[in-house]
Amino acid sequence: MIGFSLPPRRSPLTAAMQKLFLVLGLACLALALLWPLLAQLHLRRLPGGRLPGDIRIERDGFRFYFPITGLVLVSLAISLLLRR
Repeated sequence: MIGFSLPPRRSPLTAAMQKLFLVLGLACLALALLWPLLAQLHLRRLPGGRLPGDIRIERDGFRFYFPITGLVLVSLAISLLLRR
């Protein structure tokens, strides 16, 4: 039979990672949809902002904020959680 092949089997780890990414994606989507409500309730200043090492540029009519330290800390935490 030319061109016929069985689909590869999914390992339990692959299925668990797919579920994890689905849950994380849905959580991010929920947070993005709720963000305007949080702003109206004055809960926009969530903890973790303005850490040392973050890049912040303010000029007339322009504001840029890049939370590099927060990104590194979140990446480190996720790496430690997913580590075997």
